[in-house]
Amino acid sequence: MGSNAEQKKVYRVQGFTCTNCAAIFEKNVKNLPGVQDAQVNFGASKVTVFGEATVEELEKAGAFENLKITPEGERVEEKKEPFWKAHGKVVLSAVLLLFGYLLGQQFGEEHVLTAVVYAASILIGGYELFIKGIKNLFRLQFDMNTLMTVAILGAAAIGEWGEGATVVILFAISEVLERYSMEKARQSIRSLMDIAPKEALIRRGSEELMVHVDDIQLGDIMIVKPGQKLAMDGVVIKGTSTINQAAITGESVPVTKTVGDEVFAGTLNEEGLLEVKVTKRVEDTTISKIIHLVEEAQAERAPSQAFVDRFAKYYTPAIMILALGIAVVPPLLLGGGWGEWIYRGLALLVVGCPCALVISTPVSIVTAIGNAAKNGVLIKGGIYLEEAGRLSAIAFDKTGTLTKGVPVVTDFITYGGQEKNELLAIAAVIEKGSQHPLASAIVRKAENENVDLSSEVEEFQSITGKGVKAKVKGELYYIGSPNLFSELNTSNQTEKIKAEIEGLQKKGKTVMVLGTENEILALIAVADEVRETSKDVIQKLHDLGIQKTIMLTGDNRATAEAIGSQLGVAEVKAELLPQDKLAYIKQLRSEYGNVAMVGDGVNDAPALAASTVGIAMGGAGTDTALETADIALMADDLNKLPYTMSLSRKTLNIIKQNITFSLGIKLLALILIVPGWLTLWMAIFADMGATLVVTLNSLRLLNVKS
Repeated sequence: MGSNAEQKKVYRVQGFTCTNCAAIFEKNVKNLPGVQDAQVNFGASKVTVFGEATVEELEKAGAFENLKITPEGERVEEKKEPFWKAHGKVVLSAVLLLFGYLLGQQFGEEHVLTAVVYAASILIGGYELFIKGIKNLFRLQFDMNTLMTVAILGAAAIGEWGEGATVVILFAISEVLERYSMEKARQSIRSLMDIAPKEALIRRGSEELMVHVDDIQLGDIMIVKPGQKLAMDGVVIKGTSTINQAAITGESVPVTKTVGDEVFAGTLNEEGLLEVKVTKRVEDTTISKIIHLVEEAQAERAPSQAFVDRFAKYYTPAIMILALGIAVVPPLLLGGGWGEWIYRGLALLVVGCPCALVISTPVSIVTAIGNAAKNGVLIKGGIYLEEAGRLSAIAFDKTGTLTKGVPVVTDFITYGGQEKNELLAIAAVIEKGSQHPLASAIVRKAENENVDLSSEVEEFQSITGKGVKAKVKGELYYIGSPNLFSELNTSNQTEKIKAEIEGLQKKGKTVMVLGTENEILALIAVADEVRETSKDVIQKLHDLGIQKTIMLTGDNRATAEAIGSQLGVAEVKAELLPQDKLAYIKQLRSEYGNVAMVGDGVNDAPALAASTVGIAMGGAGTDTALETADIALMADDLNKLPYTMSLSRKTLNIIKQNITFSLGIKLLALILIVPGWLTLWMAIFADMGATLVVTLNSLRLLNVKS
């Protein structure tokens, strides 16, 4: 397929009525002369075509579906048809049915006038269904339309005109409802698509002009006024403002953005005027990626759906054969009445229709993934949605996941008579030249305390693995690990100082010492701050029944143990290299089965890939996280983890309820056939009712809140 990959085109499709029609459409498109392969995504209403095909050819492949097809990327104005136009035939058919019923009361069911009115009702309400059904019958494709066509024509043939007309009406109503519910489920994506504006105010040279997003180039300067939404991803080059990022990350609290910060299309600028340099084309923006990934996810077959599809494949022909047997065997071999047994066979055909069963899983999956996307959680497929509900162990990367990933100075203890701020200034001016994260913590602390950093630094030299030395105002100073000062043999290395260093290290802090060759002047303790939410989240996960939570880190054991006990994590693994994390995840999988790894996606990629479900933090900022993870939490917010698990478990429960209910109703109806109590209209009512109940049950997933 490599050679024709460049001929891959994606089209949006309007007008799918059911999963089955989508499958037939896919088959027809594959058979077009210029097409090598095609894939239909029913959840997102899209078709991907490998090869050459015109829009007209594709629309024709939809047979009698009245499909409207547009290339992806083109704006589609959805036409709202007036009710009478969309459903006029059904209404007219229903009126005729009622009229037929009244005539039946007046002249009797057998009267020719009654039969004619019923026949008109059947033809008006069901002719599209018949055309599809008869075509499929000749192709030996047994789907819903085939079953219904045979049942209705059979009913008419044995003189049950009223029943036939009722079946047509009920079937038409169930189709309308199914279409409506699927639209409702897809709405979550539609609303995402409309988040970002379609044009933006751009400055080129000295003039400002409104430009459509398709024509905006990389490096353009976008001007965003207060109260406006951003149309493109970019970096702020002028101005400061708060931005509401709920649409992308699901976080309700607006975030302050200033020069150098990254901003996303579809977010709302609240108060300041911003100038933003565009960094991504419209199809590469974070919101476009989210939409694309969500649509792909909704097309992925979840394990439970794969089971249902396999089941339906054998189930439908089996029902056809059984119905034929019931209609033919008793009259031929046991001397039963033809009319009565054909009627029972037809009732079985109708009730056997696997409609509710086939729709039971996809509606749940589409709804849940859409709801998650609105809440800032990107789930990349039904399989991960299901897996997340079955987790028994969760491993967390420490830095940047359970902690903020930014070291902060927590203690500054001085010895000797010098001023604290004076020593802080010396430490900061020396560390200004260093690239180490701990150095930047000291510089930040000095800037926050507003100390004077204007002193000159001379003879700066790095002492590998131990620290640095430099002259400030003619005096030589050292900053580094306590070991460095043990080697220097400074005079005031008392037991008291050693005890203080140990005490700080036990609390999980990294200690640096500032001093001269002769004496220690200050201890500087630096720690990575724990996120406020982490402890709470770990507790919630244990409450949800997660057997084991593990913290994985490359940090030293003392620091790791201190943070682990502070958070209430069940186990701590410290001093790990990326390959050790990977090995440990594999070991966990053999012990616990379903294991999630939560990381920031950059250095945790191998471990994320090896876990059952890889969950990345802060997906909005890093492409790596979006690409390597199975689930991305768009905001840096661990609180979304318990929400994702609850949503997943609820989805699993609803799918189980749907499958059980669909099969239960069928079984009950089959039992009623034996004494002959099942009428045709009861059969279709059971089928339609099941479809409706299953769909409404699935739409409950829209209410799961984060």
